[in-house]
Amino acid sequence: MTEAFEMVKTAVEALNDKKAEDIKVIDISKISIMADYFIISSGNNPNQIQAMCENVKEKLGRAGYEYKQIEGYDTANWILMDYRDVIVHIFDKESRLFYNLERIWSDGKNIEV
Repeated sequence: MTEAFEMVKTAVEALNDKKAEDIKVIDISKISIMADYFIISSGNNPNQIQAMCENVKEKLGRAGYEYKQIEGYDTANWILMDYRDVIVHIFDKESRLFYNLERIWSDGKNIEV
């Protein structure tokens, strides 16, 4: 199992801890040099979305993974957490529908975690 997939499992567990909804993992390693995996999830309000972000950051940090960049934390309608090989997207429901990353990256492979 790759280090990137270990990161995915840890991040998904952290999202589940905070009751994330509709978590999807897409393997984009064959179609993009940007990253190996996208994790896409939803929260119900800004406080939950920020808590999801904090939990991912804490659990991945404890596992020894440092993020490159985090965007969107203050507005909390779409938080992007860049861990190089793994990119975590945490959306509110409206933004997730609007940006529809699952459709944009439909050439990727959906992964069960």
